[in-house]
Amino acid sequence: MKKQTGFTLLEVMVAMLVLSIGLLGLAGLMASSMRNNQSSYHRTQATWLAYDALDRLRANRVSARAGGYSAAGTLGTPANCSATAPTGTITAQDIGGWKNMIACALPEGDGAIAVANDQVTVTIQWNDSRGTGDADTLATQQFIVESRL
Repeated sequence: MKKQTGFTLLEVMVAMLVLSIGLLGLAGLMASSMRNNQSSYHRTQATWLAYDALDRLRANRVSARAGGYSAAGTLGTPANCSATAPTGTITAQDIGGWKNMIACALPEGDGAIAVANDQVTVTIQWNDSRGTGDADTLATQQFIVESRL
């Protein structure tokens, strides 16, 4: 009878192959989890910022009803994150501070406020290309909240 040799080496190689495929799958799962976690964080920030705008409008109802917050009425070029505080009227400070917070918290973030007959629509927009996993395309996300003053 001839003795077999090298079979244990073959078993070790197959085990290493199975282990390496499992580790690659785990790395892919971690990357996907981190991407989705970042996207979820941005959506949470957008929610917080939208409700912050509603609080600012409710604190200054007279100016809000008079159309004072219409300066934040359209989405345009995102502002740059700045450390300087906005100046001017309370309404201008509210709008400037709110837009600055959006620019600091969200990538390419911008916001808009529309007030009509005590109906308020707050829109937050940001680039979520990191969350979609495609950095080559602009994956714009919007979060819209409608409320009454």
